[in-house]
Amino acid sequence: VQLQASGGGLVQPGGSLRLSCVVSEYDLDYYPIGWFRQAPGKEREGVSCFSPSDFSTYYSDSVKGRFTISRDTGTVYLQMNSLKPEDTAVYYCATDSRTYYSATYYCRDLDHMESWGKGTQVTVSS
Repeated sequence: VQLQASGGGLVQPGGSLRLSCVVSEYDLDYYPIGWFRQAPGKEREGVSCFSPSDFSTYYSDSVKGRFTISRDTGTVYLQMNSLKPEDTAVYYCATDSRTYYSATYYCRDLDHMESWGKGTQVTVSS
């Protein structure tokens, strides 16, 4: 499986961006998918995940109400609204061959996500 993230950039606080991740070889109706981020000097964290096994969706507390994950054939999106400077990070998409966990599990057990795309930089600054 290959994942290719795009859509990052520089945006002012309060602005919006939409990240895209094209996923090859994996059917997103069957395999879980998630967005993760890593800010300078911080550990990578789960931002939003979706699990087809139970149709669950997870958002971290820091992005809940501002970010929305969605899927289309072969592509997963992360719509980011009301961006804050603390959202500045490299954003990654990832998937896993284990299909039976909840979205919360995938986002919190990120070290065991099997396949990762290269990140896309998001910078929120005035």
